[in-house]
Amino acid sequence: MLRASVLLMCVFTITCVKAVHSQEEEKVRFLCTVIPVDKDPSCGVQKEFVHSVQGEGLKKTVMQLRETVVQQQEAITHQMGAIKELTSKLSQCESSSEESSSWKNIKDTMDDVPRDPNETLDALGKTMQSLKDRLQNLEQQQLRASLSGAPFPSELRDMLQHRLDDLESQLLSKVNELEEEKSQLYNETSVHRQQTENTLNTLINRISDLERAGTGFKSPEDFKLSLPLRTNYLFGRVKKSLPEMYAFTVCMWLKSSSSPGIGTPFSYGVPGQANEIVLIEWGNNPIELLINDKVAQLPLSLNDGRWHHICITWTTRDGLWETYQNGQKVGSGENLAPWHPIKPDGVLILGQEQDMVGGRFDATQAFVGELGHFNMWDRVLRSVDISAMANCSSYMPGNVVAWADSNIEVFGGASKGPLELCEDRIINN
Repeated sequence: MLRASVLLMCVFTITCVKAVHSQEEEKVRFLCTVIPVDKDPSCGVQKEFVHSVQGEGLKKTVMQLRETVVQQQEAITHQMGAIKELTSKLSQCESSSEESSSWKNIKDTMDDVPRDPNETLDALGKTMQSLKDRLQNLEQQQLRASLSGAPFPSELRDMLQHRLDDLESQLLSKVNELEEEKSQLYNETSVHRQQTENTLNTLINRISDLERAGTGFKSPEDFKLSLPLRTNYLFGRVKKSLPEMYAFTVCMWLKSSSSPGIGTPFSYGVPGQANEIVLIEWGNNPIELLINDKVAQLPLSLNDGRWHHICITWTTRDGLWETYQNGQKVGSGENLAPWHPIKPDGVLILGQEQDMVGGRFDATQAFVGELGHFNMWDRVLRSVDISAMANCSSYMPGNVVAWADSNIEVFGGASKGPLELCEDRIINN
């Protein structure tokens, strides 16, 4: 509607204009225009015609612009849909890799790894299985994305790989920590076990002292060491260590019926060489003398359950050795660790073979039986002196190790008891 002040549509005049389009043919076209009453109806028809032609051109331009705008809106809408689809896929990948509850659970699992090694191994197994499941899911997502034509973002794949590498590093760190804790726990357990054994040995020694106070030894050397079981914890230890020696003689009384092999009556180990001096009969092998880990086989027979007196001599010069049983020389040899001095400051153990200085015993190599009058000298004794001790006609305490109650400690249930000199001996001539 037009405003009332214009007074349109009440009275109007139709003005007709004739337009000539060509010289050959005249066509009449009437242009009708609505004008207000107060306007001059004789307004320029030519001017109105020009304005009409210009309006048609502008209208056409406007329509073209409108079509362009509509096309651009459709393109923008299509692009917005693609952006939303990519954003949705990216959110799914991020939620499944970085900020998902499964990832948080894995991180929580890493932070809450139990300190107990067995529980930790189970937790690590579950964690690794969870990682494998997550990685399989991601690979399946990547496969589906590739089949659907949607590219799997390389940045996201690199981020996931980086996260997995970090988690692997954390797992390795946790495993190393657990190994350290396991080693520390083992050391603490060993220390506790050693303390317990020391306490038990103290009690056993105290009981032995009380029993000995009731019975009493006739003299400090009239006792025997009993090792009744083949274990790795029954043994005796000589309190005094050895000096550097270039020769020695060791003598003892022993009784054993163990088979096969009587085990290890004594062993002497030093730092760097646990087999400095060892006397051993292991399995079906003959009795062997080891010096600096070099071996000589001795023609001794001791597992008949009777008391036997044995002596062994050795000198570093040419490695000469001799062995005596019940006062008689039964064997000799040479080139046993020649020119090797016996090293000082070691540990002398009765009844066990040392794999490390003072310990790491093997039950299969333990001596089973009884020992007495273990003495050591830093020289080669004469055969007449050895025969006199075996015949009980004289007694010579060692100048390096003397058999005395105060010089011998017992451990693990080994015990001391009274011994009559030459008790139950059998002299085999």
